[in-house]
Amino acid sequence: QVLLVESGGGLVQAGGSLRLSCAAAGGTFSTYAMAWFRQAPGKEREFVARISRRGLRTFHADSVKGRFTISRDNARNTVYLQMNRLKPEDTAVYYCAADLEYRTDDGYDYWGQGTQVTVSS
Repeated sequence: QVLLVESGGGLVQAGGSLRLSCAAAGGTFSTYAMAWFRQAPGKEREFVARISRRGLRTFHADSVKGRFTISRDNARNTVYLQMNRLKPEDTAVYYCAADLEYRTDDGYDYWGQGTQVTVSS
C-alpha cells in the first residue's frame, strides 16, 4: 500500500509559477512510476505528465509541454511538478498517482487526495 500526499497548490496570477510536491509513504518509492493528473470542474480527469522509476523517461501532455516539468527525488520519496507560465485554464485539482508500471493510461494503482491550483486572470 502506498500513501500519496500532494502539497504546494494555491492561488496564483496568470503567468506565475507553482511547484507541486507529492510525498509517498509505504512501499519502495523507486519501484513506482509516477504521474500527475488534473481535473477541472465539470471536466474529465486529464493526464498531465509521467516519469519512470529512476526519472530517465518523462512525458508531458501537449497542453503543458514547455511550461510544466515533472521530476522526482527517490532519496526523498517525492515527485514534483514545476509549473511555469500558468494560465487560467490550468485551474484544477491536481493529483499524483503511482504504479509499478510506466503506464500510458490512467489506470494507476495509487492516488493522492489532490491539491487545488487556481490561476486568476
